[in-house]
Amino acid sequence: MRTLHKAVFSVTVSALAISPLPALADIPVGLALGLTGQIAAIGEQSRRGAEAAIAAFNKAGGLKGETITLQVEDDACDPKQGVAVANKFVSAGVEAVIGHMCTGPTMAASTVYSEEEIPMVTASATGPDLTERGLTNVFRATGRDDQQGTIAGKMIAERFADQTTAIVHDKQAYGRGLAEEAKKAMNAAGKEEALFAAIVPGEQDFSALISRLKQAGVKVVYYGGYYNDLGQIVRQSRAQGLDAVFVGGDGLSSSEFWAITGEAGEGTLFTFTPDASTNPAAKEAVEAFKADGKGDADNFAYYYYAAAQVLTQAMAKAGSADPEAVTKALRDNTFETVAGPMDFDAKGDLTAPAFVFYQWSAGKPKPAAF
Repeated sequence: MRTLHKAVFSVTVSALAISPLPALADIPVGLALGLTGQIAAIGEQSRRGAEAAIAAFNKAGGLKGETITLQVEDDACDPKQGVAVANKFVSAGVEAVIGHMCTGPTMAASTVYSEEEIPMVTASATGPDLTERGLTNVFRATGRDDQQGTIAGKMIAERFADQTTAIVHDKQAYGRGLAEEAKKAMNAAGKEEALFAAIVPGEQDFSALISRLKQAGVKVVYYGGYYNDLGQIVRQSRAQGLDAVFVGGDGLSSSEFWAITGEAGEGTLFTFTPDASTNPAAKEAVEAFKADGKGDADNFAYYYYAAAQVLTQAMAKAGSADPEAVTKALRDNTFETVAGPMDFDAKGDLTAPAFVFYQWSAGKPKPAAF
């Protein structure tokens, strides 16, 4: 018996000596953006930022040697497709989600993630209702429309107090909500709009709207919506003799706005987060964007880089990609990003959000001179 035991022990030791260590697993993470449709340019910039940050994380060793694999999906900024993408991520077993991009699909998809207890970090869905529903897994690495709409409404009431003003929106969750917040702030400051109107997204001829604006003697137009439609409105307005100042939100930041308007877009104002490219902490991202051959990176690229940093740092602090542990880490910590330090309140909103004004000039958005 002693001889048999020694023989078995010898075989066991030998087997252990030649057995390979378990392979490190990839960490599946979803990236959901609007990559097709009217505002695909914003989606591509957002994808660019998130992918660059994940590449940097993986290059640095990932999470205890495990690297993140991004599953990229397009929801076309449509709520129904947002739900379909969310269900696809659930079936794929993702540990977390970066996105979604537009408010409508983000709202719809976040309910699915909440049911499955999957943490999500968006850097662009600014609708206030997203974080007003008590969902513990939702985080927003940007401000809200009741913040950027408010500062825009106040600015119009102060700087254009005697100018006839109209408010126009595109009927979508982001645009309508932004317009309503601007109206609320402007009215509270004692200024009433001459016209509150809506357009149909994707229209090509805005002559009817422009005629109404001209008849009302409008000198300032606040627009809730994206660059593609306002670009057409601005270009056609100039051609039809309407010399009004146009003001909008972060949906106007894409370089595609100027591609549509040309010089007609000169002087258009919009609110957006502070320029992250000038932050010393963004040096690595700046270099990555210079090297990728895709031209200038806009703030959507930088803030989605930041959203990915927030998520990867939360995994590092949790010591795990487990969704429950990551969600707790997101709530309990401050994260160092290309856009500066970020931490979240009980709702999942940034504790110190910021919006500033930009002005389109000579083909580029520049800080407004006020």
